[in-house]
Amino acid sequence: MALTHINAQQVAEGEHAPVHDVVVIGGGAAGLNAALTLGRARRTVLLVDAGRQRNAPAHAVHNYLGHEGIAPSELIALARREVARFGVRESASSVVDATRLADGSFEVTLDSGATVRARRLLLATGLVDELPDVPGVAARWSREVLHCPYCHGWEVRDQAIGVLATGPVGVEQALLWSQWSDDITLFTHTAPPLDATAHARLAARKVQVVEGKVSRLDVQEDRLRGVELVDGRRSAVSHLVVAPRFTARTEGLTRLDVETAELSLFGQVAGRHVVTNPQGATSVAGVYAAGNVTSLTETLIGSAAAGLRAAAALNLDLITEDTQRAVAPDPVPGR
Repeated sequence: MALTHINAQQVAEGEHAPVHDVVVIGGGAAGLNAALTLGRARRTVLLVDAGRQRNAPAHAVHNYLGHEGIAPSELIALARREVARFGVRESASSVVDATRLADGSFEVTLDSGATVRARRLLLATGLVDELPDVPGVAARWSREVLHCPYCHGWEVRDQAIGVLATGPVGVEQALLWSQWSDDITLFTHTAPPLDATAHARLAARKVQVVEGKVSRLDVQEDRLRGVELVDGRRSAVSHLVVAPRFTARTEGLTRLDVETAELSLFGQVAGRHVVTNPQGATSVAGVYAAGNVTSLTETLIGSAAAGLRAAAALNLDLITEDTQRAVAPDPVPGR
């Protein structure tokens, strides 16, 4: 069974659900698991997803219990079939605007020009990996250019791995990746000069240090063979670890004015995320968030779990509101 797809005219006319209980924006692990939870809670749910999953370029999903090694596209397809069983509807769209109305509900405008209404919003839009500006890095991303050892370490164990340092976090990355290989080289690139303590720590884990800025990747026969420095030196590596800047996807959501904040790791700004409480509630009443949009370093299975937590909190929020209305209905004008 597939998710029920609705076109722009159906959305504009509000077929079947003039005001949805929840619009979930984003159809990755967090959004799909939130939609599953809410569908099973008998909520009317519209899942808006443009199909831009962050892990789409990756070959496989790892550390996801029961699905180790599954292709990202296969996992998403499996999840969508499961979600469809519980009446969740889907719009293959992007959100271009979202705003909170005077009555506390939300209006969401899609790239088709259609608008939808919802009592609550759940943001699961993920993040964008802003990669270092080195020729060849973007083209090899999720192939030989990596960032997470828990996602890729086992697959590249014992190989020659380079770490491109763009700040203090480079040292920590090199130390971390040394758990998977004894052949780790830290390229200082644009990071501040290493102090004696950093050199001692790296030497203790047998990490080689190459001073100088990297100018490009050496790719031959569609494989990374090494990196070239600005002075012409070349170092052979089979994989290169980078530290992207992780930026939460908030296009079309700026008028909601949810609170965001920078995240720093080891003294280096890692990116910007949407701030939530542990249950996924944002600074705007009625707006929840889950997954990488709020937790920039979260793994796939963690994002799925966050989707469940936020959906459960959101459902309780709706129950509380409905109960209050039943106990003390809005006064009828003229009485």
